Amino acid sequence: MSSIVLITGATSGFGRSCATLFAEKGHRLILNGRRKERLEKLADELKDSFGTESFLLPIDVRNQDAITTGIHRLPENWQQIEILINNAGLAAGRDYFEEAKLDDWNEMIDTNIKGFLYVSQAVSKGMANRKKGHIINIGSTAGRVVYEKGNAYCATKYAVDALNQSMRIDLLRHGIKVTAINPGAAETEFSLVRFKGDQETAASVYNGMKPLTPEDVAEVIYYTTTLPAHVCINDLTLTCLQQADSFYIQRK
Repeated sequence: MSSIVLITGATSGFGRSCATLFAEKGHRLILNGRRKERLEKLADELKDSFGTESFLLPIDVRNQDAITTGIHRLPENWQQIEILINNAGLAAGRDYFEEAKLDDWNEMIDTNIKGFLYVSQAVSKGMANRKKGHIINIGSTAGRVVYEKGNAYCATKYAVDALNQSMRIDLLRHGIKVTAINPGAAETEFSLVRFKGDQETAASVYNGMKPLTPEDVAEVIYYTTTLPAHVCINDLTLTCLQQADSFYIQRK
């Protein structure tokens, strides 16, 4: 059955893989991301491959007014969002606490927490009115185990974990499903963004291991949306075989 699915951070990584998989399964997509050209290219590719109908929201989730207005003013035939995949987020820098750049901290807090909240509340209002919906929040193993130089990034992912739990409680009366997906090491643009485009350092993160792929995570996300109406996965952590948590990794 076709649903309207809103995916934030749809231009790369988990978001792009989710867009491809949900398009393949016949869903209509609202694609959000900062990079309009990438969104347009993705929408064209999905249209060519699967005949997918997409609506684009080329808005930075950190822009409260723009993202809230954009969601509230969706065309009537796009307003009934049934699945929200809260994927937009990033890590910026990996420095000791006393050496970290405040701009990096602000960017992560504004995106991973505040932007997350802006989107979630705007979408949940419609779901609450319809008494139906599924919100999927992308967390991280970094929201379970803090590691050296993780400071503010780990804090934002701990916040996502807390917000996921509170959303699950507060939206329970409306019959809305809320699911946390917490991936471990996954080879996306994540490390490249974190290390400010330093490809060598970014690649070294995955030395000696076979990390998750974006497709692995998208498959799990999709699975959580296919369960019977009375079944909700509240919280799910997935890693590659060589990883136990944020700290313990068996490299070859």
